[in-house]
Amino acid sequence: MPWEDFPEAQQSVSLLTRSIDRGRLGHAYLFTGESPDRLERVAGELAMTVNCQGGLFQSRGRIPTTACGTCSACRRIREGIHPDVHWLRAESKSRIIRIEQVRELIQAIQLKPTEGRLKVGVLVGADRLNPQAANAFLKTLEEPPPASLLILLTTEPDRLLETVLSRCLRLSVPGESGLNTERTEWVGAFARELQQPPKSLLSRYRVLDILLRRLAELRAGAESDVEARSPAHRFKEADSALLEQWEEEAKAAVEAEYRLRRSLALRDLQSWFRDIWMATLSMTQVSPILPGLESLTQAVAARLTPAEAVANLRRMEETQALLNTNVQEALALEVTLLRLHL
Repeated sequence: MPWEDFPEAQQSVSLLTRSIDRGRLGHAYLFTGESPDRLERVAGELAMTVNCQGGLFQSRGRIPTTACGTCSACRRIREGIHPDVHWLRAESKSRIIRIEQVRELIQAIQLKPTEGRLKVGVLVGADRLNPQAANAFLKTLEEPPPASLLILLTTEPDRLLETVLSRCLRLSVPGESGLNTERTEWVGAFARELQQPPKSLLSRYRVLDILLRRLAELRAGAESDVEARSPAHRFKEADSALLEQWEEEAKAAVEAEYRLRRSLALRDLQSWFRDIWMATLSMTQVSPILPGLESLTQAVAARLTPAEAVANLRRMEETQALLNTNVQEALALEVTLLRLHL
């Protein structure tokens, strides 16, 4: 995927390509943004760029500023099987990156590149490093091995230790403008159900059903994507013990991936509730996040006070925080939907 496919992040992309061109690429970067998928795609593009075999040597550091995307190295990095590019994701159901995982990554990064220019380590959801893992990782950030590149990805940089933040070059990777069609459609279905005030408990549960069906779709998508990138999918003739280990890792990865997608879905709802709040304040000069739902937004805003609209936003934020604990998902969402001012 060429850098041009990230128009919203061109400032960050320009900084990266200039650094490569001048032979001054940093040893550790923190990519922040609202879309986990987009963060991973940018990290993958950078990993391909620094190890591309087919690109023109345009920079002083003998690294192409753009990956060709077609050479053997680019293809294997895209498929997740390049020996010099390592991805670390939370594996436990609690979405915590454990110290054992960090130690494995550090050990891999400290070895010389097998065939690429740089050893690349990508921490997906770096905010999920537990304190022990973060402290173990600090020494590597302070004294990075030669020929290495560390890329940390997070949608919640405020949850990272200050000592980690201070040792990385931070770049913003905005999401694509607006919501894509699929995300707009499901929020639209949720909003249409609320166009008329829910006058009964049953109508509240119809709204809840829309949300739960959306989450079921996200879980199915997470299962499909994790299965596709699991080694078990590519090496079906592997040893049975190894296959069993991969299966257990995949189960934990599905839960971690689903929680990320659920968080994004609830943020989509929060965006709509933010538009409602702006409408209650008659803030016409502020552009709505979901312009395609303006009539529905106005219909709900017309029957709420600004204080009620703010309360809805706070309840959604509280629910996001609550779902990061071991609370039962369906119960937490049910309580939230029953308490919202609608």
